[in-house]
Amino acid sequence: MNTNTTAVEADARIGAEADIAVETEAVGRVVAALQYAQVNELVEEFVSLFREDAIWTTGHGKRLTGRDEIAAFTRTVLPGAFLGSGNTAEYEVVHVLFVRPDVAAVKVRQRYLTLAGEQVGEEGSPLYVMAKEDGRWLLTACQNTLVVPE
Repeated sequence: MNTNTTAVEADARIGAEADIAVETEAVGRVVAALQYAQVNELVEEFVSLFREDAIWTTGHGKRLTGRDEIAAFTRTVLPGAFLGSGNTAEYEVVHVLFVRPDVAAVKVRQRYLTLAGEQVGEEGSPLYVMAKEDGRWLLTACQNTLVVPE
């Protein structure tokens, strides 16, 4: 048994695990930025998280194609959705699958809450596919899904 090969392989595995941890944190920051932009009704900040050619299916099944269409839709629904409503949103990354080093499927738990922390309406279970471009993770293909109580 060649111990040098084993040590090199172990170092590579440790390095890969560290890279995954760093990228998982970066993906989590995108989800946090999405939550922040939504709760604070920051349309341009929200839209800037998407790739130019992104696709997004809303929780009600409306398909939006491209950042311009996503922006137009967001400008109609986001203003007035949170500020002054007494409600907020909480997004929690529950699973990240790196399809490739630059492509991640991100499962999120989405809850709408009163400012006192009580849940309002159904929970959401979005899936965000993100791509890393020029060192930045961007939302690429997104599907928002409502969780129907059993």
